[in-house]
Amino acid sequence: MSTSHPHAAKARWYVIQCKGGESFRAAEHLANQAFEVFHPVLDIKRKRQGKLATVSEPLFPYYLFIRLDQVVSNWRPIRSTRGVLRLLTFGDQPVAVPDALIDSLRRQPHRQEGSHSYFTAGEKVTISDGPFKHLEAVFKHTKGEERAIVLLNVLQRPQHIELALDSLEKTP
Repeated sequence: MSTSHPHAAKARWYVIQCKGGESFRAAEHLANQAFEVFHPVLDIKRKRQGKLATVSEPLFPYYLFIRLDQVVSNWRPIRSTRGVLRLLTFGDQPVAVPDALIDSLRRQPHRQEGSHSYFTAGEKVTISDGPFKHLEAVFKHTKGEERAIVLLNVLQRPQHIELALDSLEKTP
């Protein structure tokens, strides 16, 4: 079929639902099969083995986008791709996503939730390292990517103290 044929389908974006925790695997395996895939991620600060680390998590957990020509694309390999649960459909028709939505998501600057996302202003924290180890403080804000300002009672007076972010833990 010629692409100039009046009934030729235009390539559109569709939604793939992934198996739990396998969207990165699905995106990789689909890309390896030469499918155009868009898997937006968010960089988040998480505490790992006592250290604050940046990890990438899907912006839409369990979902990613794939660009296909409904008539020409070979849909069969998608279903058997590792990590893929199914192509989202309404009835028996795949659900198309407007190009404008994908374009808008792609235009966003590198999405980073920043270190303040792990702790929130006013939250009680426990200091896990250094001379103030085991003391409780109140988280105020971050200072750069690796430092934080906390409010700590020292000698019966509240003091603003700068500490390494990875020396703080959420108070249970």
